[in-house]
Amino acid sequence: MNLDRKAALLGGQDMWTLPAAPEIGLPSLVTSDGPIGVRGARWMAGDPALALPSPTALAATWDVGLVRRAGEVLAAECRRKGVHVLLAPSVNLHRTPLGGRHFEFFSEDPLLTGEIGAAYVAGVQSGGVGVTVKHFVANDSETERMTVDVQVDERTLRELYLAPFELVVRKAAPWGVMAAYNGVNGVPMCEHAGLIEGVLRGEWGFDGIVMSDWTAARDAVRCALGGLDLAMPGPGSVYGEPLARAVLEGLVPEEILDLKVARLKALFARVDLADRESEDGAALAREIAARSFTLLTNDGVLPLDPGRKVALIGGPAADPRVTGGGSAMVFPDHTVSPLEGLTAAGVDVAYSRGADASATVAPAVMAATATARDAAGRVLGEFPLKDGALLWLGTLPVPYEELHTVEISGVLDAAPGWNTLAVQGVGRFTLEANGRTLFDGAVRPDADDPLAGFFFPPQHEVLADLPGPVVVSLVHTVRHAPEPPFFVGFALCHREPRPTTGRMITQAVEAAREADVAVVVVGTSKEVESEGFDRTSLKLPGRQDELVSRVAAVNPRTVVVVNAGSPVEMPWRDEVAAILLTWFPGQEGGHALADVLTGAAEPGGRLPTTWPAELADCPVINVTPEEGVLRYDEGRFVGYRAWDRHGTAPAFPFGHGLGYTTWSYDEIAVDGLEVTVTLTNTGPRPGREVVQVYLAPDEPGDRPARWLAAFTTCAAQPGETVSVTVEIPRRAVEVWTERGWEAVPGAYRVLSGLSVSPTRLKI
Repeated sequence: MNLDRKAALLGGQDMWTLPAAPEIGLPSLVTSDGPIGVRGARWMAGDPALALPSPTALAATWDVGLVRRAGEVLAAECRRKGVHVLLAPSVNLHRTPLGGRHFEFFSEDPLLTGEIGAAYVAGVQSGGVGVTVKHFVANDSETERMTVDVQVDERTLRELYLAPFELVVRKAAPWGVMAAYNGVNGVPMCEHAGLIEGVLRGEWGFDGIVMSDWTAARDAVRCALGGLDLAMPGPGSVYGEPLARAVLEGLVPEEILDLKVARLKALFARVDLADRESEDGAALAREIAARSFTLLTNDGVLPLDPGRKVALIGGPAADPRVTGGGSAMVFPDHTVSPLEGLTAAGVDVAYSRGADASATVAPAVMAATATARDAAGRVLGEFPLKDGALLWLGTLPVPYEELHTVEISGVLDAAPGWNTLAVQGVGRFTLEANGRTLFDGAVRPDADDPLAGFFFPPQHEVLADLPGPVVVSLVHTVRHAPEPPFFVGFALCHREPRPTTGRMITQAVEAAREADVAVVVVGTSKEVESEGFDRTSLKLPGRQDELVSRVAAVNPRTVVVVNAGSPVEMPWRDEVAAILLTWFPGQEGGHALADVLTGAAEPGGRLPTTWPAELADCPVINVTPEEGVLRYDEGRFVGYRAWDRHGTAPAFPFGHGLGYTTWSYDEIAVDGLEVTVTLTNTGPRPGREVVQVYLAPDEPGDRPARWLAAFTTCAAQPGETVSVTVEIPRRAVEVWTERGWEAVPGAYRVLSGLSVSPTRLKI
C-alpha cells in the first residue's frame, strides 16, 4: 500500500465504516453503537434491533455468567447486521449521581464495573465480534464533555478510574479501546501517549486497536504519536490526507502508520461473522430484566396474591422508557409496557394515567411511511416507520446530496375533539391534516450543539379540533450539513384529548381507593436523563411525587415501580408498601415486571450504586468544570467509600436488594486469599442471593473504611444450606505508590452480608 492508502485506511469512510483495502485483503470495517443493542450502519426503524436492559440493569444482576450471555446475543445481532466492532461497553464510573450517562455505565465500584465489563467483552468476542471498551478514561460526566480537562491525582486515577479498564484488558483481552473526548491532566485522551502507549499497551499488554470517540481526534500529529490508531468518523477526520501530509513533512514516521495498519489487519483476523447458534434474544432480555429488578422495600405486599384487583397508575405504565437516550438508543421491533405485560399475565388491571414523566408530546402512534424526494419532487425512496418518528444518522438510506424533503404520512386514529399535534425537530416544516394546513414555518434549535437537534429536538405544538381519524402529513425540508455526521431527524407527535394533570391524578386516586393493590409506575424522561448533558436534580419530573403520595394516602397496599436508569429522590419511600426498581428494562420489560409482581420470577437485583435520600446528602456532586477544568478533589472517596467517610446514611446502600425469601449467613472462613461463605435459605420459596465480600483494614489511614473485594451468586431451595467460595485478588490489599503497586501490611477484617452495610459475618 502506498502512503495515501495507508493514511486513508485509518480514517473514517463515513459515519460508521472504514474504507476497504482489497489489495491487502481487508473489507470495509463496520462499527455500530451499543451497548444494549446493535444499530448497524443504518440506524432506522425499518431495521430494528434487539433491546436488552440498560447497563445499570446488567450490573444490578451481579451475575457475570448472565452478562456473558448478553454479550453472546449482542454478537449474534452484530453478525446479523454485518457489524465487525461493537462500540461498547462503557466502563466509566458513577462518580456522582448527576452524571448524564449514569445509566450507560455499570457501577460506582471499579471491581464490579470491571468484572461485569469483562464478562460482557468475553461474551461479545466469543461470537466473533470485536468491542471497543470505552471511554478511556475519566469520562464520567457530560458537561463540556468534548473539551473538559479532568484533573486527577495518579493514585486516584490508578485505583479507581483506570482499574476497571485494567481488569477488562487483563481478564478479557478486548480487541479495541475507545479514547474519550476529555483530557486528563492537561492532555487530550486521543493524544495521551502516557496512558495509551505507556499504561494501556506498555504495562497492561493491550494488543488491539485504539479508536477515537466520534470527532474526538483533533490533531493528526499528536494523535498519531499519542497512540491513536483510528480517527472516526469520516470523511474529513484528522487522519487520511492530513496524516499522509504529516508523514511527508517528517512529523510522523511512516513506521507508525505501518504499525497501525498491522493492528487493523490483526483485528480483521480475529473477526468471524459466520453464522452460529445463538439463544433467543427476547427470552434473554426478559430473563435479564427480572434478574435486574431491585426490590428496595416490601412489607409483604409482593408477590401479589392471585385474584387481586390492581389499579395500575402512571404515564410510564403505558409508555415506559426501555432504553436510555443518545448513543444507547435502538429501535426494537416491539416493546412491552407494564400495562401490556400485566394484562397478558391475566392480572385484573384497571389503568389510570395519573401523571406523566415528560411534558413533551410523544410521537404519534400510527403506521406511517417516510417518503424521501429530491428538489424536483422525484421519489428517492419510501420507508415504513413504526410510529411518527424518523431518525437517520450516518449512512442514510438515500443519497444525502440529492435529498431535498422527507415526508411522514399516514392515518392518525385520533379521537374526536381537541387533539394536540406537535412538530418535533429543527428546520422548515409543513403539517397538514385531511389536506388542511395546520403549520407552515420554521422550528429553531434550543441549543448550539448540532446533535442536540437530533437527540433532543424542540417541539412546536398545534391544537387541532379533529373529527376522528385523519390523514396527516408532515413535510420537512432538509438543510444540508457541510460535513459529517449527516442526519435527518424529526417527528409528527400526537396527544389525544385528555383531562388536566390535576384531574387525571384525582381519577387515579379514586381508582386506587377501589382497588386491592395500587401499582404506580414513575420514572425519568429523556429531557432529564440522557447522553449529552448532566442532570441538575434527582427529583422525578412533573407531578409524579404528588401522585404517589396521594395514592398511598388512600391505599396502604401501594407498590411503586421506578422506571429510571439512575438514582431519583423518593420522598414518599416511607409511605408505600413496596418499591421496585426496573431501571431501563429493555423491550421485554413489561413481561418481566408481570413475572416479578406475580411471583413467577424473583427480583434478583442488588444496587450497583448508592441510592441517596436527597441530592444534598451526596458526598460527591460536582460535574461542572471551572474554566474548562473539572477537579476530582474527592480523590479515592467516591460512591460508598465516600458515604462511609461522609457519615450521612443514604436511603439505600450499595449492594442492597431484597428477594422473596430470607437468608441466614451462617459461617465465613478464610484460607489464604480464598473466602468461603456458608448461608441458608430460611424462607418458604426458592431464591437467589448475591454474596458480597468486603475488606476492612483495622487501620485504614488514608484508605476507605471498606471496599468490595469479591462477589458471586448462589441459589438454594427452602431450608437448603449452600457454601460459596470466592478468591480475593491481591490487588484488593494494594495501593498505588511512586514505586508502583504495593501491598499494605496489617490486619484486615473480611465482611460478608446483604450489602456494604450492614454486614452479617466478619472475621
